[in-house]
Amino acid sequence: MHSTPHGAAVRATGYGVKGPRGWAFRNIDLVAEPGSLIAVEGPSGSGRTCLLLALTGRMASAAGTAEVAGLPLPKRTAAVRTVTALAHVPGVTELEPALTVAEHLRERTLLQRRFGGPLRALLRPRRERTAAARARIDAALEAAGLDLTTLPKGDRTSVRDLERPEALRLSIALALIGGPRLVAIDDTDMKLSDDERDLVWATLRALAASGTTVLAVCSKAPQGAVVVSTAAREDTRDDDKEAADAFAEAGRA
Repeated sequence: MHSTPHGAAVRATGYGVKGPRGWAFRNIDLVAEPGSLIAVEGPSGSGRTCLLLALTGRMASAAGTAEVAGLPLPKRTAAVRTVTALAHVPGVTELEPALTVAEHLRERTLLQRRFGGPLRALLRPRRERTAAARARIDAALEAAGLDLTTLPKGDRTSVRDLERPEALRLSIALALIGGPRLVAIDDTDMKLSDDERDLVWATLRALAASGTTVLAVCSKAPQGAVVVSTAAREDTRDDDKEAADAFAEAGRA
């Protein structure tokens, strides 16, 4: 008997998203097995964010076909959203600067318990629920490579006091708390030194190797990734920010 892989397979053929000013991207072909590290490569404004949002069921496509974890898009967008999670996506899942790391983790855990978990979990004794939540947080922090003891004030450190790599890792940990089959990260390599970039990619490779599919937007794909390019074509427009803004206004899924 074969067990179903935890990660989500991702497939797309001739995939495209069209915004008010034209195509954000089009003619995207992608085949990635569960547990893949998928790098969406291209310059800023080439539709990278739109592709990330479309493949996680948060933006409607206009051409081609796609499938995530066996769920067809756009027909099963709601189901795709339940098996995917967004980490860092500017304008969509930004961290609150005034809140501490602990407050972000506690808030995400409470939301997951209330809306993302089975009803029977709410009936468990409080001590068991607390222990289970702590275990989920610890596992997510470890997978994201965020060591709270290295932060200026531990988990009481405000987000505004985090360095860029630490904030990125916190956003990844928050996305992992719900146990998604695919986690998506935007602007993965932005404002990182070469050493910081290498460490972040090493973390994402390890996460993928553990079984969770990773979809990461970047300016330059790392070695060994499944690469899909949104490099600007003559029939595309700089519609990335506008489409992401429209998504945010419609409601953060």
